[in-house]
Amino acid sequence: MIKLYGHELSGNSYKAKLMLSLLGWDYQWIKVDLMTGEHKRPEFLALNPFGQVPLLVDENTVIADAQAILVYLARQYGSDQWLPLAALPLAQVMRWISITAGEIRQGPESARLYHLFKAASINLERANQKAEFILKQLNDHLANREWLELGYPTIADVAVFPYVALAPDGKISLGKYPHILAWSDRIKNLPGFVGMIGIEAPAAV
Repeated sequence: MIKLYGHELSGNSYKAKLMLSLLGWDYQWIKVDLMTGEHKRPEFLALNPFGQVPLLVDENTVIADAQAILVYLARQYGSDQWLPLAALPLAQVMRWISITAGEIRQGPESARLYHLFKAASINLERANQKAEFILKQLNDHLANREWLELGYPTIADVAVFPYVALAPDGKISLGKYPHILAWSDRIKNLPGFVGMIGIEAPAAV
């Protein structure tokens, strides 16, 4: 069985958890206590020398990094819907993976780290500026489409969603971004969707 090492407040851990759930794949969740430094202990560093979560172990395969885990799961256990094979759609999806690790990390994710985890090393003014830029870009991009690319959900949506949905943790309101909110609701209504602390699943009908 797949083992997923992570923390319940980690948006990156949540990405992997969400992808597994959307695929309907069973896995074992293993909490890594970041507060006590469990991710820096030798037994965890033997699996991931970077000392970061999430970490996925699938039999003898070990995958670190949330975006890499999404790619692995989509290709290993999903269909071409989640990660297309053709050059152009693949490039379109991977562009959002880069944005996730770039602008979204520097913006909404950094603001959340500052406010929720008291990460004083973060330049909050810069994080807020980055957040405003990427959220406006994302909202404009979604004005005339339901999903980020290709007309259906892909790992691009799974990668971008968590830290955008968690923006209020960083004292960033999503109220002026109606297209982002509508897109978030569509993700929340996908079969297999699961929430996390700060992202509520829709009420059962």
